[in-house]
Amino acid sequence: MWAAVLAVSLGATAAYAAPAAKHKRAASKVQIAGVVNLNQATAAQLDLLPGVGAKAAQAIVAYRSQHPFSRPEELVKVKGFGKKRFEKLKSHLATQGPTTLKQVAAVAKTGVAAHPS
Repeated sequence: MWAAVLAVSLGATAAYAAPAAKHKRAASKVQIAGVVNLNQATAAQLDLLPGVGAKAAQAIVAYRSQHPFSRPEELVKVKGFGKKRFEKLKSHLATQGPTTLKQVAAVAKTGVAAHPS
C-alpha cells in the first residue's frame, strides 16, 4: 500500500518537474535576405545565417583559411555541417561576389513580423 502511495506521490512530483525542465525561451524566427560569401564573410556575417552560431561561424573561418571554398557544397567538409544543415542554408551561400546577407524581420510565434531595430 505504501509503495503505491509513494509511486503516485513521485509521479505527481515528476509531472510538476517535467514542464520546468522542458522550459524553452520564447523564440522568434529571424528572416534573412541575401547571400553570404563563404570565402570573404566575417564571423559576424556568418553568424547571421539561420542555425549558425558564433562557434560554427568561427569553424567556417578557420576551415577557409586552409581550404578556400570553390563551391557552396563544400561547406559539408566543415565540422558540424552535414547535408541536412547545408540544405537549409544553400539559398544563402555563395563563393564569389559580395556578402549581401541582412536580417529583414523577426517573426514571433504569433506570426506577426517585427522589424529589427
